[in-house]
Amino acid sequence: MGGMAIVRVHVVPNAVSDCVMGEHGSAVKIKLRAPAVEGKANAALISFLAKQLNISRRAIALERGHKSRDKLIRVNGLSQEDVHNRLRERHRAS
Repeated sequence: MGGMAIVRVHVVPNAVSDCVMGEHGSAVKIKLRAPAVEGKANAALISFLAKQLNISRRAIALERGHKSRDKLIRVNGLSQEDVHNRLRERHRAS
């Protein structure tokens, strides 16, 4: 394990449940229960990704897209391939 990954994410706020929905173009589509106000969806996204990837929240940073549904996330400690494989596994399990 090691390295750093940059992941494109498309967030759908105000969803019924938190889940990975698959691909949205070149991004990973994630539904979140949190509303898109006052950074709540961004905080929920970081918590959700930390849980899904089994890493600490400190290893995840929102690089771009603070006020957009399309975001760029930096994940420290995992490779690009590790991140995509773990998220794909979670998508299939749901």
